[in-house]
Amino acid sequence: MSVQEPLRLAEGEYRFACLVWDHEPLPSGELVKLAADALGWKKSTTYTVLKKLCERGVLQNEGGTVTSRVAKQAVQCAESAAVVDKTFGGSLPRFVAAFLSAKPISDAEAAEIRALLDAAHDKEV
Repeated sequence: MSVQEPLRLAEGEYRFACLVWDHEPLPSGELVKLAADALGWKKSTTYTVLKKLCERGVLQNEGGTVTSRVAKQAVQCAESAAVVDKTFGGSLPRFVAAFLSAKPISDAEAAEIRALLDAAHDKEV
């Protein structure tokens, strides 16, 4: 996986990676139990997905200890950018307008969003 390649995970892969991000470092046997409880997966499914994500450079399994090689935030950033690109033609204002028309936000959420926008704007200036 190259550094420029956007990191996209299927829904099940993302949920599985979240188990690792939330509990790392963890023994692979413990990951099998977590995946069984949280995802309803069998041991073979867990190891198949683990191997796939290790091959893609998302996770690593060294000596039976599983850790991430990619930060959760990097995956979330790639996923959210893909949604904006695919659904809204890359227009962040159209995405925000659609999101805000679907449900109201609290004063606290509005303040947090304003602070995020101000911080992002200050980076560009």
